[in-house]
Amino acid sequence: MVTTSAGPMSPESTAAAVRVRGVTKRFGSGETATLALRGVDLDVAHGELLMLVGPSGCGKTTLVSIVAGTLEPTAGSVRVLGHDLVAMSGSRKTRFRRDEVGFVFQSFNLLPALTAAENAAVPLLIAGWRRSAAVARAAEVLERLGLGERLTNLPSELSGGQQQRVAIARALVHAPRLLVCDEPTSALDAENGRITMELIGAVAVQPDRAVIVVTHDARIYSFADRIAEMEDGRIVAVTRGSGAGEGRP
Repeated sequence: MVTTSAGPMSPESTAAAVRVRGVTKRFGSGETATLALRGVDLDVAHGELLMLVGPSGCGKTTLVSIVAGTLEPTAGSVRVLGHDLVAMSGSRKTRFRRDEVGFVFQSFNLLPALTAAENAAVPLLIAGWRRSAAVARAAEVLERLGLGERLTNLPSELSGGQQQRVAIARALVHAPRLLVCDEPTSALDAENGRITMELIGAVAVQPDRAVIVVTHDARIYSFADRIAEMEDGRIVAVTRGSGAGEGRP
């Protein structure tokens, strides 16, 4: 791998899907204030899978929350898929997240009364799909994640790893243009982690999409096109990953 500069990252592909400039995030005020991000610059190209790595508390989750539109920056500019998120109204941002962004969280956030297929279908149901079509589409994604025999199981009937795969299917089911993953393989064994990253990687290689993965799992680094290392609220190094050359088909 080759380490590049720690400054603004400029992929050689087309215009960036994500462009962050000078972003800071402060929590609290006065003497108790915490500066979580300190002037971050970041580009993510269309068709790219970028991984954010670094110690706990370095700002990774804060940064991806701002990129996904769930958290407001204190200062700086954020453009995602051609939209200025800083200038966007709250209602427009809600629609933007619904239509364009898929989320995979550390916690599964599954609805306990719904089956695996129904949980995975939730984004399509919110978007107005007929229930039968939404569940059928969700079943296709779950089958690719190795859960074809668990479609009608409730979350309480699934292992932690199986619940995580349902959460990943829910994030992928509406084919988002930006996929944001926070530790997507943390509860998976090596084989299921590989299957999961192959599916996530297949999203990234589409020319109108991009993927950001926050991870501590060195087993999946080979799936990254680039790896951005964070420390104390800054991006301190960028490493070129194996990407399509090794990790994903």
